Amino acid sequence: MIGYATIGSNNLERAKGFYDAVLKPLGGQRAFASDRMQGWAGARGAMLAVCTPYDGQAAQPGNGNMVALASPSNELVDEVYGLAIASGATDEGAPGARSDSFYGAYFRDLDGNKVCIFKMG
Repeated sequence: MIGYATIGSNNLERAKGFYDAVLKPLGGQRAFASDRMQGWAGARGAMLAVCTPYDGQAAQPGNGNMVALASPSNELVDEVYGLAIASGATDEGAPGARSDSFYGAYFRDLDGNKVCIFKMG
């Protein structure tokens, strides 16, 4: 249902390196780029893009906003969370079961955007 999600960055080159590392295990590959944006697409066609804001103002994470990335396994949730933390992300909730059918982990990227990696079912 979601075509793409865009999150802001104040340092696009640094964000590209971070998301290259974090999205690679999930099958994310660079798919679209412009002078102010980089997008990664997965096998299902949805895309995550990181960009500098169009209005030229500083990128700021929203309160309550979050991007959730689907994982095929709990082990990959653990791996991606570890890669994110090793790449400079901050912890927002270590990997673990949140309910009988949801296993997830939460982190904030280098610009403070909240991201979840999860396995449903």
